[in-house]
Amino acid sequence: MTYRWTLSGVAETQQFAERLAERLRPGDFLALEGDLGAGKTTFTQGLARGLGVKQVVNSPTFTIIKEYQGRLPLYHMDVYRVGDDVESLGLDEYFFGDGVCVVEWASLIEDVLPQERLTIILRNEGADTRRIEFVPQGERYVTLCEEFDSDARTGD
Repeated sequence: MTYRWTLSGVAETQQFAERLAERLRPGDFLALEGDLGAGKTTFTQGLARGLGVKQVVNSPTFTIIKEYQGRLPLYHMDVYRVGDDVESLGLDEYFFGDGVCVVEWASLIEDVLPQERLTIILRNEGADTRRIEFVPQGERYVTLCEEFDSDARTGD
């Protein structure tokens, strides 16, 4: 099942992600997909705020991984430039760690991703409109999406 929402602007996207962060727990894995400028980092900034991260969150395009401390550790990755050397990066310690792992451009390293994860697809649909889709893989993420969808649609 795929869950879909349409959001307006950066602030609404971040607030949406902030609400999702309230439901996240250690070991959760979010795979972010979307074209350049679709809002992957904007979404992650909202997640970070929802996790209580106080630091400035920006794209780890050239550093590959940035770690932030909040209610849970946040491991923010951008694998756009990783190439074929992904195995040597030791990403497993983050993927299966005690924090929340968020990977931008995750489909580029599909072979090493956890089988159970929440894939989040972001699309720009006009000047100030974003389409967000959640594709849960595994029981944990199906339950997360069902609960989040119910709350998001009722405004809780």
